[in-house]
Amino acid sequence: MTTFTISTPIKAPSKIVFDLARNIDIHKLSVSQTKEQAIAGKTSGLIHLNETVTWRGKHFGFYLNHQSKITAMASPDHFTDEMTKGHFTFFRHEHLFEIRDDTTIMIDKIEYRTPFGIIGKLFDLLFLKRHLYHMILNRNKLLKYLAEN
Repeated sequence: MTTFTISTPIKAPSKIVFDLARNIDIHKLSVSQTKEQAIAGKTSGLIHLNETVTWRGKHFGFYLNHQSKITAMASPDHFTDEMTKGHFTFFRHEHLFEIRDDTTIMIDKIEYRTPFGIIGKLFDLLFLKRHLYHMILNRNKLLKYLAEN
């Protein structure tokens, strides 16, 4: 299992950050380099508890689909999306929002497992983890910009 955490301080109320983080249209903007589109389920606006979204994007030269379901949500403190269909054997993204003074600390906890045994682990080590990490960083830069301006 691969895990990583990214913390992003944002000088905005947690409710604003929470809603930006679950906005499908903003997610599309943040991953435009992968041509990612929401193609099924909830395809625009704010996603809610028990809703699914299927993403299609170009990663590593291939168009891939990834379906996630919101499995937990307590506004404006946290929500979790988990893969229901896709190319991982397991994928969970916890979105946590902590308030410190006038700043919301947005915390992304990512956990996943790759298929294909040692080949999948090697691909993860060499390429995948870095790719996912930078996707989340880019998303968070956009969310921070939108929330603070």
